[in-house]
Amino acid sequence: MYALVEIKGKQYKAQEGDTLQVDQLGVDSGNELTFDTVVAVGDGENSRFGTPYVDGAQVTVTVNDIVKGKKIKVFKFNRRKGYRRTQGHREKYSMITVKKINA
Repeated sequence: MYALVEIKGKQYKAQEGDTLQVDQLGVDSGNELTFDTVVAVGDGENSRFGTPYVDGAQVTVTVNDIVKGKKIKVFKFNRRKGYRRTQGHREKYSMITVKKINA
């Protein structure tokens, strides 16, 4: 069984036992969360799609830890003017494990 769940404006395919990397949720490690923004639920033969969400469907997850993504360098310059600026950015993500899908 799988579910398409919307977390912070992005959609993820979740199966029981999967580990997903989502945008930082703002909760500590070890906490359990329940998302009821399930867009679709399927098990191979039977599928249900919501308008916009499936009624009564929930996905329960556990927050494992918070990790940092790859560093992105932003480099600006104007040619022949001596203008050069370098800026770095590193996004934080939450690693979550899908415990249960209630359809």
